[in-house]
Parts: sequence; C-alpha cells; structure tokens
Amino acid sequence: MAVALVVEHDDDIRHLVSLSAAKAGLDPVPADCGEAAMTLIADGLKPDVVVLDVRMPGISGLDVVRAMRAHRYLEATPVVMLSAMARPEDRQDGLEAGADEYVLKPFSPRALTIVLRDLVARTRPAS
Repeated sequence: MAVALVVEHDDDIRHLVSLSAAKAGLDPVPADCGEAAMTLIADGLKPDVVVLDVRMPGISGLDVVRAMRAHRYLEATPVVMLSAMARPEDRQDGLEAGADEYVLKPFSPRALTIVLRDLVARTRPAS
C-alpha cells in the first residue's frame, strides 16, 4: 500500500488529513512536527506522498520540503502544502520551495482525498 506522511501540528487536522489519505487508498503515517517528519525519513520511511503544514513549531513545512528536495530518493515525492496563509506570495513560496500542490485551510476533506489520489496515481508506475 502507498504511504502518505501527514505532518501537521494540530491533532484534529492531522486526524482529518489522515482520514482523507486513507480514503485515497493510502496508509497514513502521522507526524506532529517537522522534526518528527525528518526523523521518520532519516529512519528509512519513503513516503509516496507528503502532506505538510506550512507553519509548525521548530522546522517549518517549507524547510521540510526543501530538505526533501535535496535528497535524491525524495526529490520526486509529491508534496501537498497545507496552510491557512492565503496570500498569493505564500502560495508562491510553497511552490518555489518544492510543493506540488498548495491547499488552503479550511479545506474540503473530499477535495484533499482527490488531490492525494491523483498525485500518487501520476507518480507511481502502473502495475
């Protein structure tokens, strides 16, 4: 089963994103901060898609996606940035850092499920 790394500091939102990932046919692996996400990756987790909150205590989502793009085995992993920051510059910052999608909070869980399903389908080889 494909794996979704869900990095969100808010417990309720992390749970909601994990449910959306599961509905997309993904196995959600939760992390409550950027540091936890980086530890999971360093320990060998190779997610098929990552959902990152932009603003988190410690390492921000932008820093996590930049670090991912610097690693050869993660450089093509699809990343969805999740943020309440709605200015055009915020979206541009997320996309320039390496995100494939930028989803605004509050978000539709159904729409997020569709985004996740489509990103994984586009990036995984057909079986």
